[in-house]
Amino acid sequence: MSVHPAAAAEAPPHLATVAGVPVDTRHWIGGRRVASADTFADHSPIDGAELARIARGTAAEADAAVAAATAAFPGWAATSPAERARLLHAIADGVEARLEELAAVETADNGALLRSHRRGVMPRVAHNFRFFADRLLALGHPALDTRGHTNRVSWDPAGPSVLITPWNAPLMLATWKVAPALAAGNTVVLKPAEWSPLTASLLADIAAAAGLPDGVLGVVQGLGAEVGAPLTAHPGVRRISFTGSVPTARRIAEAAGRNLTPVSLELGGKSPLLVFADADLDLAADLAVEQYDNAGQVCLAATRLLVESSVAEEFTARLAARAAALRQGDPRAETTDVGPIIHPRQLERIDGFVRRALAAGARAVFGGGPNEELGGLHYRPTLLTDVRQDSEIVQEEVFGPVLTLQTFDTEEEAVALANGTRFGLAATVATGDRARADRVADRLVAGTVWVNCFFVRDLRAPFGGSRESGIGREGGDWSFDFYGDLRNTVTAPRGWVDHG
Repeated sequence: MSVHPAAAAEAPPHLATVAGVPVDTRHWIGGRRVASADTFADHSPIDGAELARIARGTAAEADAAVAAATAAFPGWAATSPAERARLLHAIADGVEARLEELAAVETADNGALLRSHRRGVMPRVAHNFRFFADRLLALGHPALDTRGHTNRVSWDPAGPSVLITPWNAPLMLATWKVAPALAAGNTVVLKPAEWSPLTASLLADIAAAAGLPDGVLGVVQGLGAEVGAPLTAHPGVRRISFTGSVPTARRIAEAAGRNLTPVSLELGGKSPLLVFADADLDLAADLAVEQYDNAGQVCLAATRLLVESSVAEEFTARLAARAAALRQGDPRAETTDVGPIIHPRQLERIDGFVRRALAAGARAVFGGGPNEELGGLHYRPTLLTDVRQDSEIVQEEVFGPVLTLQTFDTEEEAVALANGTRFGLAATVATGDRARADRVADRLVAGTVWVNCFFVRDLRAPFGGSRESGIGREGGDWSFDFYGDLRNTVTAPRGWVDHG
């Protein structure tokens, strides 16, 4: 889609054209667009250009969005599962119809690869809606018998839900929450990350075009302290789901606790990749280089490489060769493998971790700083060795293209290193021994363990983290358990009156 320069000049201030796609920058509340008194700038990580001025929400917009969701809740909760499922499929149809536009806008907004958005991410967005629509219609639990009494389990809509999503996979992670919440019969207020808000606005348009009733889905934009905080502290909210940092999660949990609002928190990770000497080292190196996907801005990334000493040198050489072949550059180019970091503040944060690690004695096998040739927000894929288990670079989430490598001599030592952080989101094991794979996986503290693979996700399976990587699980029926209020109806076998 192209827009004539004259037409663009005449466009109203609330309408931005991003990658040739018109995007309304106002909130979506109660089935209509709502402006704020102030705006904030949204810049592209590709070239730093200002993409749009986004409506900057406050407590007033938070209150209005929750009020709209509250008003719409009785009607949506009473809507039949079949009709809810039909509307979710209609939203999926809308996503698929605008897939190219969504991909282009999201790449401009967060710098992730356009080819990934086209081939994987946006199709997954549509699948999120289709999966939970179909799961809703199949939802059920076998009746339980207690001395002739029948126990019937059901899921009731819980109420207005606030969903707060991150910037690294904006629309996919938003719809991973929005779809099950809507399927469960809840109304939703979505607060996207301020660094990547644009596709959430397009989702509101798609949902409205699909026929979703007014107020069932709201989108409120702004800064966390200004609009996120009043949303999570609102007494009218009955569910909160958040993906992001541990410090923010603590504030959300504290606010939710005052209202006894259930929360689901998917937080940071410092996941290990354990490489045993009996592993296929080519496969292991392929798994390791995958961790540079999305410029390392992935919560699940296995950033701690734990390699058996006897194969560490050979493994490192194979990984270095693969990393050297990665092509950095414009994420819109088909040949690019690693795009830019999303924001200057994030680049500074990543480089600060690396500089402190090097000053403390770490050695950069490759990378170790920004890509000076490309400039901008490009950071070179980095591998650091000679790091201590208790060092900052091993213990803290960097959220960038930075891996560390440590060695071990025994299985016991490998497990101890793997479990030796306060996180527990995921883990990956590379081994040729099935018995070892089972044995090690059973001892790892992680919500997901991959064996000889990475990032294989089935929406039927539970997802979440242990320790400081989160609270709760979502996916499959676990999503309905969270977004619904479960009821058990116990019926006696006697006491019935024959009205025949």
